[in-house]
Amino acid sequence: MAIQRDGSSHELVSQEEGNVTAVTRLITYVDLDEAATDAQHMSVTARLEAALADDRSLVLLDDRGWTSSVPTGTQLRISAEEIEVDARLVVGPDEPNGGETREQTAARHWNFLADILKRQGVDVEARELERLSHDVVLSEHLRARIRD
Repeated sequence: MAIQRDGSSHELVSQEEGNVTAVTRLITYVDLDEAATDAQHMSVTARLEAALADDRSLVLLDDRGWTSSVPTGTQLRISAEEIEVDARLVVGPDEPNGGETREQTAARHWNFLADILKRQGVDVEARELERLSHDVVLSEHLRARIRD
């Protein structure tokens, strides 16, 4: 499997047995978690995927999410922009711990994601994944619950 890089677009290309697959971007899909949401709490789930040039996508992380809350008697108000920032934070890289530097923690995160892709047949370098654009897509259901 060989990796090629299209210099201007930051696409990652893997080639296996004549088939070419490019990772074009990362996408985090965010949705409302109804079961854990009430008047003072809004819980959301976040799923990170790698979008491929052949119109497929591969799940990288599907176990992320968070809850925002306010004191009783006040209304929870959160914007799409705030959710987008939080979504990028929860899919990583995490904050350093255990004596690691920020760079070490980030490298471990991107290597972990690259390994997930390799197990699914897409051979990419961790440092290249880090350079891809990262979009956040909010579900319609979630958009209905937030302010603009």
